[in-house]
Formats: sequence, C-alpha cells, structure tokens
Amino acid sequence: MMSETVVVPAEGAALPGDLVVPESARAVVLFAHGSGSSRHSPRNQAVAAALRESGLGTLLIDLLTAEEEQRDVVTGEHRFDITLLGRRLVAAMEWLGDRPGTRDLPIVLFGASTGAAAALQAAAERPERVLTVVSRGGRPDLAGDALPAVRAPVLLVVGGQDHQVLGLNEEAARRLRVPYSLRVIPGATHLFEEPGALEQVADAVRDWCEERLRAPAEEEDGT
Repeated sequence: MMSETVVVPAEGAALPGDLVVPESARAVVLFAHGSGSSRHSPRNQAVAAALRESGLGTLLIDLLTAEEEQRDVVTGEHRFDITLLGRRLVAAMEWLGDRPGTRDLPIVLFGASTGAAAALQAAAERPERVLTVVSRGGRPDLAGDALPAVRAPVLLVVGGQDHQVLGLNEEAARRLRVPYSLRVIPGATHLFEEPGALEQVADAVRDWCEERLRAPAEEEDGT
C-alpha cells in the first residue's frame, strides 16, 4: 500500500493532502469536504478507511489554503464559492492523472455538503476521468447548470431526518440526465452521527462503486 502526505498544485495554491493507494487498486476516490471542514473530517476519514478495505485508493485534500480557511471562518466567502472549489478539484484530478500510481485509475468524486456541488461541476468539466460522483449529505443543488452536463452516474446519500437537504437533493436529481440513485439513511441527521449511520453510508458507497466498476467489464463481455 502506498501512503503519503502530498501537496497538490492548483492555480498558484498549494493544497495539502493525504494519498493512500492499496496494491491493485481499481479506482481512486477524491474527497471534496464541505463548508467549514477539512481533509481531517472524521466522517470522511471513516468512509475513506472503509473504501480502502474494498480495494479503492483515496485522496483527501484541503480545497482551501490555510490563509483562505482562516479568512473563511470570519467571512464565509470561500465555502460557497463552488466555481473555485470545482476548479481545484479539476486540478487534483489532473494531478492524479500525472502520477504513475494513479494515472490509469478511474476517479470517484466524493463530495460532502458544498463539496458535492464542486464535485458535480468538476465531473461536468472532465467527464472522461470520472467513474461516478457520490454526494454525502451534500448540496448538489448548488451545482446549478452543471447538473444536466454531468455524464457520470450519481449517488446521493442523505439522512432521513435531514429533511431540508433531502428536498434539495430530490430537486437536484430531477435535473440530472444520467443514471442516479437517492439513498436515504433512516433516522440519520445531517452529520450521520447516529450509531451505525456512517457505516451505512460507507456500505452504500462501496456497493455503488463496485457496481460502477463492474459495468465496463460486463459491457466488454457482452453481458
């Protein structure tokens, strides 16, 4: 297993990240954290660990620099700048494409909160690199006009008690022109802090990615 702390260049910014790629990895999951969070998010870390156990690589990066994060705490100016966050995800995808250990791996974009909108924008901009997009408690509605331009299948995971966000996900799903699944975790709130909720998220994401990875092979076999 390859595990290292990395720095991803993005339009003059240096974004710190943690890259872990198991041997014989079949894809790499690029995490886009939500507003007010970072690559150290315990929820994303937990999901990333579960996905690595199923043979997927993971890259968790900070989409904002330390200075931007400090300013954002006061002003909130960057956390909803979906265009900025989306461009930085595209830069991270290009960085993965330049590395020997990841250049041939399809990319799963995993977004939480506002990071989900950024993931959808990045997927619309670089469709050839994206296997699928996953949103956990996300705001896909903030992706706006990028939604109908997405070409990869989409998984939307929402807590059953997160009523407002669930409604926003249903609204965004209607604008998608690709296969999608809306998975509701019963009894879970926005942060999936209830016992077993995050494990259900990880299981749903793992199963979804497995299906997406099997699809091209089955098409080649004519099955």
